[in-house]
Amino acid sequence: MTENTDAILSLLPARLKEARRGQGLSLDAVAKLSGVSRSMVSQIERGESSPTIATLWNLTRALQVDFAGLLEDDPSDQIEVLRAADVPSIENRGAGCTIRILSPPEDAGRHEVYELRFAQNGVLDSQAHRRGAREHLTVIAGALTVTSGGSSQEIGAGDTARYAADVPHRIASERPARAFLVVQDA
Repeated sequence: MTENTDAILSLLPARLKEARRGQGLSLDAVAKLSGVSRSMVSQIERGESSPTIATLWNLTRALQVDFAGLLEDDPSDQIEVLRAADVPSIENRGAGCTIRILSPPEDAGRHEVYELRFAQNGVLDSQAHRRGAREHLTVIAGALTVTSGGSSQEIGAGDTARYAADVPHRIASERPARAFLVVQDA
């Protein structure tokens, strides 16, 4: 085993104990829910015994925790960085508008974040998203005109427009502009 694997596995007893306590369960309750003996649960939590995959599976199901999550580094100790050069962009979705995708792919359709850069007379026309979808557009530089359904508003630097995106909508600029767009329930 590698040092990294050993380090991750050394966290397992504490993570199981933390999950049990987080659920407010006693050793007896976990034993009944998992089918793993009380003494084995206790030994595993103290680091005196290494569980088999089957035992670990039964414990994670009983504790309603993610099997893989117990073995990963603590996500609160990690920072995911997407470097500017690696940000995917879409060039052909509008005239004079570049869309940089800032949200992770797994959030597509639920919570999407974009940086929009408009050239002079740039336009981004969008068809209706699914029912209930909303957009939140914040202008960073310049000014934009937002149209949603039959309503239009001009917004400038620092302004945010929130509007229905389940109808055809448009963002347009007369001069170069930059904005952040959050799409909910696309």
